[in-house]
Amino acid sequence: MVLLGLLLLPITTALLAYLSGNTRVRNGLLVGTAAAHAAGMGYLWIHPDLTALGGWMAVDALGLMVLTVLSLLFLAVAAYTMGYLQHDRPRGGRVFVSCLLAFLAAATLVALAHHLALVWIGMEATTLCLAPLVFHRRDRRSLEAVWKYLVLSSVGIGLALLGTFFLASAQVVGRPLMLEDLLQHADTLQPGLLRGAFIFLLVGYGTKMGLAPLHAWKPDTYGEAPSLVAGLMAGALTSCAFLGLARVVEIMAAAGQAPFMRPPLLALGITSLVVSAAFVIGQTDLKRLLAYSSVEHMGILVLALAIGGAGSYGAVLHLVNNGLIKGVMFLAVGNVVLFYGTSEAASVRGVLRRAPWSGFLLIVGLFAVTGSPPFGLFVSEFTIVGAAIRGGDVWLAVAMMILFAIIFLGMAKMILDVAYGEPIEAAEPARESVSLIGGPLVLAALVLGLGLYLPAPLRAFLAQAARALGGSAP
Repeated sequence: MVLLGLLLLPITTALLAYLSGNTRVRNGLLVGTAAAHAAGMGYLWIHPDLTALGGWMAVDALGLMVLTVLSLLFLAVAAYTMGYLQHDRPRGGRVFVSCLLAFLAAATLVALAHHLALVWIGMEATTLCLAPLVFHRRDRRSLEAVWKYLVLSSVGIGLALLGTFFLASAQVVGRPLMLEDLLQHADTLQPGLLRGAFIFLLVGYGTKMGLAPLHAWKPDTYGEAPSLVAGLMAGALTSCAFLGLARVVEIMAAAGQAPFMRPPLLALGITSLVVSAAFVIGQTDLKRLLAYSSVEHMGILVLALAIGGAGSYGAVLHLVNNGLIKGVMFLAVGNVVLFYGTSEAASVRGVLRRAPWSGFLLIVGLFAVTGSPPFGLFVSEFTIVGAAIRGGDVWLAVAMMILFAIIFLGMAKMILDVAYGEPIEAAEPARESVSLIGGPLVLAALVLGLGLYLPAPLRAFLAQAARALGGSAP
């Protein structure tokens, strides 16, 4: 009942929010659902052996990591929305809140689904739920962004559907497309069809992740969507897409196809880091800067899968850290947009003086998102680079560190100018309410905590997830 409750609760409250004409009721439904979802997620950490619908929905270590990121990030975004809506009221308030809740339901389905057709359905639903939110401003630029998002996402999800068909065709034993049966009988899968399924699913879900050169939708979409929506996309949507890819990686590893996976994963990972480094330098918009940062971190995730061994452990840890810190960055930038009316760096200076808490979050987020100690992304990136060196891929480790340094310099130049630069004109101090800064502060504290200490239950689940991906704990 808990698994179904996590899915049905946001579906029900999304419908109620759409039917309600009272803003306070809608806001209460949003925050209450987010809190209840987080409580349910916490229950699954204590009882991780639950299943539903005859095994079509179940909890495993990898899915639980994605669900945890989703739930914590959504709770922070829900709290932030209370302050956001006081400054920027969307024309369709009912649609805004109901689409957020519907996205929570769709992403929950992806995290808990153990039938790969359900994973695909959940991913398609996330696209449809977020599209109206990208079109929030209802102008030409937002229309162009949502059109590009829908077209490219539809192509990606279509290729993922074709890959799912290939996977079903490769299966000769067990219940069709059930993850447990695919893993148990991986040695009976037809190799040719299985490899075809992997390629189509890699390209399909890689498009949803925003891997280069499949990332063309990301800068425009993140740039035009409200920052809280872009934060959900960068932290939760991409995590769900990675989970879709990770499911087929699990199957390929169990079938002994790891050598086949390595070259395409390496190619997309390196390309993503190179593209991110090239476009971060000279970037002029804060939200587009974070979009290319997201391209970078998706590249790191697939590189970690290609490295294998302890790299798989690092990938799952990186997934958690990246999802949380993207919430910090986008919500902090959201405050900048509320106070300055733009995310163009040239028009935003002296944030630390006008909005000290938001400026502080930007600086903390800068060092955290670029993998600086003592934050959690330093630990995960160090684990991945160390796994590459131990695996004999010294060239890869060196290339990654060089690209990390370039990206750090590009991001630091813009964000430090925004935080410390001389204001273009005098401005009144911003009113930073608790709802606008509380959520990102908690997320930042979590990322810092994960850099200093990993609790034993988390280490155990990370090790389980790494083994499922064909890797191991460091």
